[in-house]
Amino acid sequence: MVTLSQLLPFATIALGLVLTPGPNMLYLISRSLCQGRKAGYISLSGVALGFMFYMLCAAMGITALIMAVPLAYDALRIAGAVYLLYMAWQAIFGGKSPFQLRDLPADSWRKLFIMGLLTNLLNPKAAVIYLTLLPQFIKPEQGHVLAQSLTLGFSQIAISVLVNGMIIFAAGTIARFLSLRPGWQKMQRWLMGTVLTGLALRMVFDGRK
Repeated sequence: MVTLSQLLPFATIALGLVLTPGPNMLYLISRSLCQGRKAGYISLSGVALGFMFYMLCAAMGITALIMAVPLAYDALRIAGAVYLLYMAWQAIFGGKSPFQLRDLPADSWRKLFIMGLLTNLLNPKAAVIYLTLLPQFIKPEQGHVLAQSLTLGFSQIAISVLVNGMIIFAAGTIARFLSLRPGWQKMQRWLMGTVLTGLALRMVFDGRK
């Protein structure tokens, strides 16, 4: 069973990562602004399937790895903390606003779904979430490592779909709001960077305990 002490920190990190601009957010927002909300939601369904693919692959692999090589747990934990620090740096100093409009041609529903899937499968952030972050929230001593992996994985997918769904719904409004208030974008980046840095440090020091 997954406890709240496992689920809440993991959900916080998952929320922080989905709010940090990346390939998925850029594609979903641009598609929504260019072709409408329905196109955004169809693309999001492809993104969700990509997360599910990574989750199932990682859950099987993590279960085998932790049981075979206990030291791998610490290695993955440190790698996850380093990745969070990288994401914090990117949130503050890297990239353009995802709410900047990009011209995209109108695509069929089938192509929208496939492009959403491929965007996520080729997104390094999606892979690292499951290969480095998820393992450190699994407690082998509680048993049922696979069940823990799937529970945490489905919670990440639910958070991603919910947040991205809201962003798609409000993409036009948010884009207009932020285009007139660049200071808000800077504040959001610093806030997200600070949160991700704090979570990374907590992972390192809690792991030592």
